[in-house]
Amino acid sequence: MPFSVEEFFRVFADYNAAIWPLQVVAHVIGLAILALQRFPSRGSDMAIMLLLSAMWALNGIAYHLMHFSAINPAARLFAMLFIAQAALLFAAPFIWRGIVTPARRGAMAAVGLALALFALAGYPLVGLMAGHSYPAVPVFGVAPCPTAIFTIGILLTGEQKAVRWLLIVPVIWSVIGGSAAVLLNVPQDYALVLAGLAGLALLARSFTRHRSALPQDH
Repeated sequence: MPFSVEEFFRVFADYNAAIWPLQVVAHVIGLAILALQRFPSRGSDMAIMLLLSAMWALNGIAYHLMHFSAINPAARLFAMLFIAQAALLFAAPFIWRGIVTPARRGAMAAVGLALALFALAGYPLVGLMAGHSYPAVPVFGVAPCPTAIFTIGILLTGEQKAVRWLLIVPVIWSVIGGSAAVLLNVPQDYALVLAGLAGLALLARSFTRHRSALPQDH
C-alpha cells in the first residue's frame, strides 16, 4: 500500500471536517430510502435511485478525487468507478420500473434488509468497539464502504432483472474496499465482503436464469 494506517484515518478526519454536516444529511437520506421502500408510492423508485446516485457521486468526487487521491493515486480510478455507478443509478428509473419497490420477500431480501440496517446503525458501533472515534472514521453515506453495503442491501430486495446491472460496481468495490477489513484494521468492513458475496450470488442466479430462458439451438 502507498499509505499507512495512520494516513488512511487522517484522510477521513480531514474529509469529515470538510463536509460537515453532510454526515447527518446522509443518515436522514438512508432512513428516507428505507421508508420509501417499505411504504412505496408513486415515484418512490425514482427517489430511491436518485438519492443513492447522489451518495455515490459524493463519494466519488468529494472523497476519492478530492481527499483519498492525496495518499493513493489509485483513488482517481476509484472515483471514476463511483461516478459511473452514480450515473447508472441515475439512469435506472428511466430504463426499468419496479426496481426496488415494492420490496421483494424471501431469503435474499431478508439479507438485503439486514445489510442496509447494519450500514446505518451497526457499522459505526462496530467501528467504535474497534477503537475508532469520530472524525477519523468512515461514515455512512459519505464514505465508500458503508455506502456500498447499504446499496447492495437495498438492491438485494429488488427486481433481479434490473438490479443485476446495478450490482456489478458495488460487488467490484466489495473486493477492493473489503481489503481494508484486514489490511487497515477496519473490522466493520467484513460486512462489505459478506455484502459482495450476497450480491455475487444474486448476479450468478440472475444471469443463470436468463441463460436458461434463452431459446436453445437444436
